[in-house]
Amino acid sequence: MKKSMKLLGTSLIALSLVAAAGCGSNSSNSNNGGKDAGTNNQANSGTNTAAGNSGDAKAEKADILFWTPFSGADGEFMKKIVEKYNSSQDTYKVKLVIQPNGEYYKLLDVAMSAGKDRPDLAIMHVDQIPTYVNKGQLQPMDDLAGAASINKADYVEAPVNYETIDGKWYGIPLDIHPLVMYYNKDLFEKAGIAAPPTNRAEFEADVEKLTDKSKGVYGYVVPTLWPQQFIFPTLVWQNGGDLWNGTDVAYNSPEAVEMVQWMRGLVDKGVSPGNVQQDGENTLFLQGKNAIQFNGPWMKGQFDEAGINYGVAPVPQIGKAKQAVYAGSHNFVLPKGVTDANVVKGIGDFLKYVSTNSMDWAASGQALASKPMLESAEFKALDMQSNVAKSFDYVQFAPNVLNWGTISDPIWGELSSALLGKKDAQKAMDDAVAKSRQAMKK
Repeated sequence: MKKSMKLLGTSLIALSLVAAAGCGSNSSNSNNGGKDAGTNNQANSGTNTAAGNSGDAKAEKADILFWTPFSGADGEFMKKIVEKYNSSQDTYKVKLVIQPNGEYYKLLDVAMSAGKDRPDLAIMHVDQIPTYVNKGQLQPMDDLAGAASINKADYVEAPVNYETIDGKWYGIPLDIHPLVMYYNKDLFEKAGIAAPPTNRAEFEADVEKLTDKSKGVYGYVVPTLWPQQFIFPTLVWQNGGDLWNGTDVAYNSPEAVEMVQWMRGLVDKGVSPGNVQQDGENTLFLQGKNAIQFNGPWMKGQFDEAGINYGVAPVPQIGKAKQAVYAGSHNFVLPKGVTDANVVKGIGDFLKYVSTNSMDWAASGQALASKPMLESAEFKALDMQSNVAKSFDYVQFAPNVLNWGTISDPIWGELSSALLGKKDAQKAMDDAVAKSRQAMKK
C-alpha cells in the first residue's frame, strides 16, 4: 500500500472532528430516493456520451444515488451543481441525499455493509479513504475515469497522491480546504498594520499591537478545542515535527511540545484571553474583539452574513523549519457493490461535468481541486478562494494510517489541558501518546 500503513484493526472508525466542521452542522436532507445497483457489466464499458464525447452506442438512462454530508449551508451549493447537471442532459439523473454530518460515516458504514439503499456515489474525506479501502468497501475509479476522459493530471497532486493506493486511484477530489488566516481589517488599520503577518516575528509583533485589553480586544485568541485539529498539526509540521514517524505516534517530540508552549505563551503574554471555551475565539471575532483567527474556508458564509470587514491570507510560518498547513479534502468515491454499467457510466459523466462546472461549490468558500477550474478567470476573480489555493503546494493531510481518527483522538483533550494551563505541555503530550498507543492495541 502506498506509504507505510500499519494495520490497526477493522473496528468502525470514529467520525473525525475535521469532518465535523468542514461540512456544516445543521441537518437538512433532500429527497431520499434510489435503488440497489444491479450486477451487470463492469465499469470499463461505455463512454461519456452525455458529456459530449462520442460513443459507439446510445447511453441508456440511469438514476444515480449520491450521498453527501453537506448538512450545513454548503449543501445548497452542491444542490445547485446537481440540478444544473440534471437539466444539462436527459440520460442520467443524479439523486442527491444530504445525510446529517454528525452521523454520516455511521450511516455510510451500515449502508455499505448491508447493500440496501447503498449510494452509487458518495463524498468522502481524503483521510478516511485508506481505512475504507482496507475494509474492502471502495472500488478503484481508474476504469470509470478512463472511460469518462477524467485525468489525474487535471487535479491538484496532494489528494490524488494520498488516495492512490497500491497503484489504484480510489477518489476523485472536489476541493481542498486548508487552514487559513482571517483578520479584521478595521483593527489592522487602527493598529497601523498594512499587511497580514507571514512569519512568527511579524505575527508576534502584530498581535501585541492589536491587543487592547482595556477594550477587551485581543490580537489572537487561542482556541482550546476546535479548530485545534487543524492548527496543532500545522504548527508541528512547520516546526519540523510530525504526528506519525512511520511506525508510531510522535506528537510528544520537542518540536511538537515547543508549539504547545508557544500557544500557551500567547495567553501568558496577555495577547489572548485564557479559559477560552468552544467557539469562544469565533464569538470574539464576530464581535470585533479578536483580530486574527485561524480557521477553515467554510467560515466565509458566516463572516459575510455578519458583515465583518475581514481579509483572508495563508497561515504564517510560525514554526522554524518550513511552511506547511493542515488540510482536508472532499472526494468522490465509488462504493464496492456498484457494478451496473449504465450507473457507472453515468457517474463518470457527472464527475466529468463537475470537473469543469463547479464554480457553485467555489461560491461556498471552498478552493477547488480541479486544475481547469483553478486556472479559470472566474475562480481567479474570487479573492478568498484564490488566496486559499496559494497554499496548495505545501498542504499536508492527516497521516496515511488506518483508523487515524481513533488513534489521534487523545491529542485534543490533552492539548486543551495544556492550553488552559492545567497541565505541563510535555506531560500533556506524553499522556496523549500513551493513550494513542493504547488505542492502537485495541
